[in-house]
Amino acid sequence: MNEAQNDDNNRRVVVSRHGGPEVLTVIRVDPPEPDVGEVRVKVKAAGVSAFDLIYRRWRRLPGSPRVPFALGEDVAGTVDKLGRGVSSLEPGQEVTGGTWAQGVGGGYADYVCLPAKELVPVPVGLDPGEVVSVVVNYLTAHLHLNRIGGVRSGERVLVHGAAGGVGTALLQLGKLAGLEMYGTASRHNHELVSALGATPIDYRTEDFVERIHSLTGDGVDVVIDPVGGARHLWRSYRVLGKGGRLVWLGSAATNEKGLVVGPLSLLITFLLKLVPDGKQVPTCPTLGTFAKAHNEWYRETLTELLALLAAGRIKPVVAERIPLAEAARAHKILERSGHAGKVVLVTGTGPLSPP
Repeated sequence: MNEAQNDDNNRRVVVSRHGGPEVLTVIRVDPPEPDVGEVRVKVKAAGVSAFDLIYRRWRRLPGSPRVPFALGEDVAGTVDKLGRGVSSLEPGQEVTGGTWAQGVGGGYADYVCLPAKELVPVPVGLDPGEVVSVVVNYLTAHLHLNRIGGVRSGERVLVHGAAGGVGTALLQLGKLAGLEMYGTASRHNHELVSALGATPIDYRTEDFVERIHSLTGDGVDVVIDPVGGARHLWRSYRVLGKGGRLVWLGSAATNEKGLVVGPLSLLITFLLKLVPDGKQVPTCPTLGTFAKAHNEWYRETLTELLALLAAGRIKPVVAERIPLAEAARAHKILERSGHAGKVVLVTGTGPLSPP
């Protein structure tokens, strides 16, 4: 990773041009000043997501800003400075939240300014790496299980990418909700999937359609599919039982097959909505879009999830903690896939260990 030096004390990792992980550049700029209603946060941990990879790699994406721009959908840290009109938070307070107000992110930095309404206080004593893993991953899981998927206790749910950051969050929340969980994952992650209470399926060597029908007989009630692509979504649809719901929440296949995955996924989901067989393919907004439109839900749900974390009822799987200046290495880990849990960037000279 390149690094542009000056005497300022705020590092910011930016996409200098579209391309591979090597385009991520560390620059040093003055810490940003909070505007009215904003809070400056001294970042301790920032999440790395599949969306970061997509926006880094591809130039022609809706909402993609001009380079240079910073990535990072979620942060955890300490309130450093208050903007005018902010009375809900105090300097020194631990907080976390999403960075959707800034477009594609901005969390890859030592300091970031965010609207106070996007930040939620963090219970004392929690590990910043686990805290930041809750924001996007568990909010996404909660939204798509409950608001979109409408799950009920006792139902069967298939989760694709079950060992990933969102996948492990889905399995944990599904277990708390009394769901019967199944998860596709690489063979080396099956022990983790089993430990989280789900039946693992090897997506490389097993046909998950045949496997699900052999395990359940009549299929599952909900499929959570973050992979996308016409063929994959069609196969996910085939494992649904009567009245089942296919919840498409992402296009991870874009990393291998390119931007065509998105349009093809939209087309197949539109066509599947027209099939008169009682199955449902609900429209799924992105987490950022939904959270911005439903701030009360966002704040209440994130607060509830942090309480579950503090009580030990959920335990985010942190794949690796990587220094901020080594963001390119974090992107390489995600591009290789097969890792378990969430990759997290941490500020300071090296990885932070949990307390």
